[in-house]
Amino acid sequence: MALLKIINEESIAGRVWVKPDDPAFSYEGRIDFENPQAPVFVYPCSYVSFVLCGKKAGIAIENHRAYFQNSLGVLVDGAYRGKFILHDEPGLYVYDLSAFLEDGEHVVTVYKRMDACHYFTFYGLVTEENAFVGKMIEKPARRMEVYGDSVSAGEVSEAVGRCGMSDPDGHDGIYSNSFYSYPWILARRLNARLHDVAQGGISLHDGEGWFEMPNTVGMESCYDRIELNPSLGARKPWDFEKYTPHVVLVAIGQNDAHPEDYMAGDYDGEKAKGWRADYAAFLGKLRSHYPKALIVCTTTILGHESAWDQAIDQVCHDLGDPKIKHFMYSKTGCGTCGHIRIPEAEEMAAEMAEFLNGFGEEIWMD
Repeated sequence: MALLKIINEESIAGRVWVKPDDPAFSYEGRIDFENPQAPVFVYPCSYVSFVLCGKKAGIAIENHRAYFQNSLGVLVDGAYRGKFILHDEPGLYVYDLSAFLEDGEHVVTVYKRMDACHYFTFYGLVTEENAFVGKMIEKPARRMEVYGDSVSAGEVSEAVGRCGMSDPDGHDGIYSNSFYSYPWILARRLNARLHDVAQGGISLHDGEGWFEMPNTVGMESCYDRIELNPSLGARKPWDFEKYTPHVVLVAIGQNDAHPEDYMAGDYDGEKAKGWRADYAAFLGKLRSHYPKALIVCTTTILGHESAWDQAIDQVCHDLGDPKIKHFMYSKTGCGTCGHIRIPEAEEMAAEMAEFLNGFGEEIWMD
C-alpha cells in the first residue's frame, strides 16, 4: 500500500476503513476526543494500539506542524520497529505500515515520538484486505503522570553517539523519540500506564524558558490543557476526571534559568522567592486534583545550577505534605551538557524505579 492522499471515501474504494471510534482501538495519553471520529494527539508517548492479522495496512493521519521534521513511531508487540515521516503539506494521508508488519497476529502501536512541535489527527486504519482483528488490549492497573520538559519528552534521545555531549547541530527533531524517554522507560519497568505532559523548552512561568519564544509559555498555564501550543490553535482544557494517576513526577525547573538565572544569582531575592511560591502553588493545584497521589519533584541529569534543586527541596520541605517528595539522581545537574540519550535515560529510569519501589505496593492502591 503506497502513500495515499484521501480526498473522500471513494479515494479508498475497495479497501476497509476502520474508524477511530471502533472499540478495537486502544488509546493512551492525554488525547482530545471531542470528535471521536477524529481524535487529536498532542503529547509524547500518547498512542493508539490495535491487533492486526496481516501485512497490508495503512494509518490515516492529518498532521498539524509547528516546527521540526515530524514523525510517528511504530511498535510491534511492544518492540520498537521504526518511524515514518509525516507530510508537511495539509491534508489527510494514509501512511503505509507494511514495512513494520509481520505474518500472524500482532499488537501494533502507533505513537507520538515528539512533543507539541506538531499535533496529529487520527482517522483510523485502512486495510487492503479484511486483516483487522477486533480485540481490546488490556491496560496495566498502575497509573503515572509526568509534567516535564524536553528531557521528559525524549528529545534528541536517539543521538547515542553523543552521550554526555552537546546535541548535534541542526538536528531538526530527527533524533527525538519518546519511546526512549526516561518516563516511558520507567513506565515499562513498573508496568504502568503513562500520561507524559512534557514539552521541550517549557519552564514553570509564562515569560521564561524557551517554549514559544519570544512570548514563552510555562507549565503553570499548560498543565491543565490538552492542546497547549498557541501557534496551533485553541488551547483546550483537560478534564482531570478522565485520568487519575497514582504517581506524579514534576520534572521542571531547568529551563526557568532562561533568560535570567535568578535562582543561582540571588537565591533570597524577590524573583527567586516568587518562583518558589509559585512552584508550591503549582504543587497545590496538582494535589487538589489528585488527593491521594505520590508527587515526586525532581529535575534531571542535564547540566544546571544546583540552586534550582535547592529551591525544589526547600519547597517540598516547607509544604510538609508526606506524599510530596524530592528526588535527586546520582548525576542531577551534572550528567551531560546535552539532551539525555537512550543509555542515560535508562540509568535515570532505573534510579527512579528503585526510589518508587521503596514505597511498596501501597502507592499504587486506588
